[in-house]
Amino acid sequence: MSSLSLAVRDSNTMLRRNLLHARRYPSLTLNLLLTPIVLLLLFVYVFGDVMSAGMGGGGGADRSAYIAYVVPGILMMTIGGTVVGTAVSVSNDMTEGIIARFRTMAIHRGSVLIGHVAGSVLQCIASVVLVGAVAVAIGFRSTDATALEWLAALGLLALVALALTWIAVGMGMISPNAEAASNNALPLVVLPLISSAFVPVEAMPGWFQPIAEYQPFTPAIETLRGLLLGTEIGYNGWLAVAWCLALSALGYTWSKSTFNRDPK
Repeated sequence: MSSLSLAVRDSNTMLRRNLLHARRYPSLTLNLLLTPIVLLLLFVYVFGDVMSAGMGGGGGADRSAYIAYVVPGILMMTIGGTVVGTAVSVSNDMTEGIIARFRTMAIHRGSVLIGHVAGSVLQCIASVVLVGAVAVAIGFRSTDATALEWLAALGLLALVALALTWIAVGMGMISPNAEAASNNALPLVVLPLISSAFVPVEAMPGWFQPIAEYQPFTPAIETLRGLLLGTEIGYNGWLAVAWCLALSALGYTWSKSTFNRDPK
């Protein structure tokens, strides 16, 4: 069997292993998935009228308009929350001895990481679909988006999921236990909260605007918002792709070097 065939076979096996773990232990995934759904319902039904009135420039409350505004940010937050489970899963593998067992077996070395990454991206897409279904059920509509724009939006979500997954894998590998892995990955949940997910950057205090603007989630959210709602994307599309590629490269290099390091 060629090296490529061996890598594909072993990566597929590791992917099935991670998906089986997610199915057998769904509590972590469900807890992480519950957070964006609760935030979506909270901001729409509790704060929706007030937020939309404040953003509307005196035009009055319009909850439907705020639903359209907030959903792209919630979808990005869903990805950030889902990959926290990946960091915990990787940390468990690193600390419970299974990786040491894998090192002694005749399997492709990179298949363990590839299985985690592929499984996490699939779970992210599934979580986004579920949260998106809840958003549609409470009134979100994207009638102006073309099929190509929907495809581009899905591609952007998958690219963000890939980038954040590699970062989460690196965080999981350096964590001494599952609790530390969850804490280390917390910025992936917090960053969307201080982005343009809930209010425009220009509506924030002047000293806070650079924090919200110069981070990976804001350009990704603005790009997704433009694809689904027809708002201006500008340079945000290129920034979002650049952030994703940079984070993917950083996470891959970090994870690979840590995994290849001889255990102490």
